[in-house]
Amino acid sequence: MSISEIKPGERVKDVHFSEDSLSVDLIDGRTISVPLAWYPRLLHATAEQRKNWKLAGGGFALHWPDIDEDLATEGLLRGAPAPRKTMSNVA
Repeated sequence: MSISEIKPGERVKDVHFSEDSLSVDLIDGRTISVPLAWYPRLLHATAEQRKNWKLAGGGFALHWPDIDEDLATEGLLRGAPAPRKTMSNVA
């Protein structure tokens, strides 16, 4: 998705967690829910670490400073899990 395709309604309004999912409310009224298993850093984070999120990327992304995790609404809308580590990623 290019920058020109980003829609203002896709900005983050709020973030919620259940035991096994992440839900992101958008300002246009939609809610994106994804399995926490897709994002190991969030899955293994404490409740306090999960609550400590900040808006990033002009409101189109989220950042968790305690665990150095970043997610963009564009990737969440595409259903993109975190990249898996492969031998080429490990150096």
